[in-house]
Amino acid sequence: MKAFQYLFVIIFLLITHSSFAMQLTDTVLIRSHLTTITKTGNYRTYKNLDELNKTAAYIKNEFAKFTDSVFVQEYTVEGRVYKNVICSYGTENQKRIVVGAHYDVCGNQEGADDNASGVVGILELSRLLKGKKLNQRVDLVAYTLEEPPYFRTEYMGSYIHAKALADQKIKVDGMVSLEMIGYFKDEEESQSYPVGFLSTFYGSKGNYITLVKKFGAGAFAGKFCKKFKSTGTIRTKEFTGPKALPGIDFSDHLNYWKFGFSALMITDTSFYRNRNYHLATDTMETLDINRMAKVIDGVFKVLSAF
Repeated sequence: MKAFQYLFVIIFLLITHSSFAMQLTDTVLIRSHLTTITKTGNYRTYKNLDELNKTAAYIKNEFAKFTDSVFVQEYTVEGRVYKNVICSYGTENQKRIVVGAHYDVCGNQEGADDNASGVVGILELSRLLKGKKLNQRVDLVAYTLEEPPYFRTEYMGSYIHAKALADQKIKVDGMVSLEMIGYFKDEEESQSYPVGFLSTFYGSKGNYITLVKKFGAGAFAGKFCKKFKSTGTIRTKEFTGPKALPGIDFSDHLNYWKFGFSALMITDTSFYRNRNYHLATDTMETLDINRMAKVIDGVFKVLSAF
C-alpha cells in the first residue's frame, strides 16, 4: 500500500512539474506590468498626454531589455505629439508579422482588460522572443489613440502604422491585434453575442478566447487561427463573419484591413462578456491572470512556428 502511495506522489509531481514547465509566460511579471500600467495617478486618455508618455516610456524601456531594435513612431494631432512604440525581432527576414495592442483608455478608468491586458501580452512576447530564431520578422507595436474620440479616424496609432507600412511597400504577411485578453467566466449565461442564436454554437460560458476575422480576411489570418488552435494552450473558438457585424472590427486590426493586409483580432469578446467594459470597474483584480498567460503562450508558439 505504501509503495502505491509513493508511486501516486511521484506521478503527481511529474504531472504538475510538466504543467509548470509548459507555461512560458510569467504570471508574476504579468501582475507587475499590470500594476505599473493601471495603478497610476492619472488615466491613459488622449487628454492626459503626460500619462500616455509615461506609459510609452515604460513600454519602450521594457522592449529595450530584450532587443536593440526599438523605435518610437511620433505623429501630431491638434498640435500634440502622440507615440506608437515598436520593437522588432528577426530583422534579417524581409516579410514580417505585426502583433499590436493599444495602450490608451476610454475615459477615467484603469483600463485593465481594455487594453492593458493586450499591452502586457506584447511585453511578455518581447521577453519570450529574445534570441529566438524566426522565419519571419516580428514587429510588436504598442498603439496610441485607439479609443474615442479618435476611433475609426486617421489619427488612430494603428492607422498611422499601417499606412506607413503600405506607403513603404513593406512585405507584411499579416497582423494580429491583442484586444482584451484577460477576462474569463465559467458561469452559465456569462457570454452574450451580437446575434442571439450564436450561443447555440459557441455556448453561454465566457470561458474561452476568440480568434475573430472577417470573411475574406486573407491567408495569414486563416493560417494563424489553425496554428493557434493546434497549440492547445487554452480553450479557443474561431469566429468569422461579415465586417458589418457589431464588434468584429472594434480594434486596431481594422486599419490593416483598410490597407489590404491580412489581419485578425484575439479577444475575450469585450463587452459581450466583460461588463466592466469602459467603466471604472475594469481593474486588474477582475482579470484571470492564469488564462491570460495561456493566451500569450499560444501567440508565442504560433510566432515561433511561422
